[in-house]
Amino acid sequence: MCLFFSLLLFGPRLVGLLWWLIDPARWNLTFHGFLLPILGIVFLPWTTLTYIVVAPGGLLGFDYLWLLIALLIDFSSYGGGAYSRRRRVPA
Repeated sequence: MCLFFSLLLFGPRLVGLLWWLIDPARWNLTFHGFLLPILGIVFLPWTTLTYIVVAPGGLLGFDYLWLLIALLIDFSSYGGGAYSRRRRVPA
């Protein structure tokens, strides 16, 4: 429940950082280094968080579907912002 409210209030990047500090073993089990998780939290935060939830034991079956949904959410956040800015800038 606290994770849900953190997502609503502060966004996935802060949740990823807090999760990394609280449970580094899960992050180390999922990733074998620190560069990829940092890049993931910066550029694709929802996909990175979803990958941490589904991938410590390997990807199977519906895990790919969850990752695809998270990837679409990340891309839509970038694309939605560009689309809304397009209407505000005079032609």
